This record gives sequence, C-alpha cells and structure tokens, in this order.
Amino acid sequence: MAEKNKDKSEETFEVIDVVEYAKKQRWWNKIFGENSGPVAEKYNVATQLAIGGVSGWCAGYLFQKVGKLAASAVGGGFFFLQIANHTGYIKVDWKRVERDVNNAKKQLKLNAEKPTKEVRTKVDEVQTFVKKNIILTGGFAGGFLLGLAS
Repeated sequence: MAEKNKDKSEETFEVIDVVEYAKKQRWWNKIFGENSGPVAEKYNVATQLAIGGVSGWCAGYLFQKVGKLAASAVGGGFFFLQIANHTGYIKVDWKRVERDVNNAKKQLKLNAEKPTKEVRTKVDEVQTFVKKNIILTGGFAGGFLLGLAS
C-alpha cells in the first residue's frame, strides 16, 4: 500500500487514508475477494437472462403452489368457523370483533404514514441491486410470471 522511494537520504511514504479506502471497497469484495462483483460484470447477457428466467420460473411456480395451499387453508378455516357458528358449537361476539378490527385499522393508519429507517434502507438496497443487474432481474420477472401461469 505504501510506496517507498529509493532515495537514500530521505525516506518518504505515501499516506493513505484507510477509512476512505474501506468506504470505497464493496462489502462482498472484502468477504469473497475481487472476483465476486455484480452479475453484470461476470456473465454475458444470454447467461444472465437464462439464470434470471430459470430462477424466476422456479420461484413463480412455488409461489403459485404455496399460494393455492394457503388460500385453501384460510378459506377452509373460515368455512368451518361459519359452520361451527351456525350449528351452535361456537358463539362469535361480532361487536368485539368489529371493535378489535377498528383498533387495528387505527394502529395501521398511524404507522403507515412514514416507513421506518430499516424499510427505507432495504428499499434502497433493492433499487441499487435492480439497477446494477437489470438484465438478471428482467429475466427473473419474466420467469416469475411464466411460473405463475404454469
């Protein structure tokens, strides 16, 4: 890092600000080394589209299957609760339910006006990733939609 002049009468060294040097380095380069940058720096366009498309299709397909299962479970649960309510097995206090829902709405309204610092930070990270790897994310989005449709 420091270069030493070969002058024998006076030794001089280049001063490097380590803090500024560390700020300029990407965190993944510190951990994984110099060959681990954004995908756009390592693969050609066709490879990026293929990787994004296949991973997007897999994610979309799994999202579709899990979504159907979750919707069936929630819908079936409500269906059985209604049957149990109508047959007299359970009694629902609808006024209390309405009061609790209204309280929850008020809490959501108060907290929804400004996002927290963590949410803003994550949104900024996602935007940066999408901008740096636009081809990969485009392939992922297309594959995800195809996975949902299949």
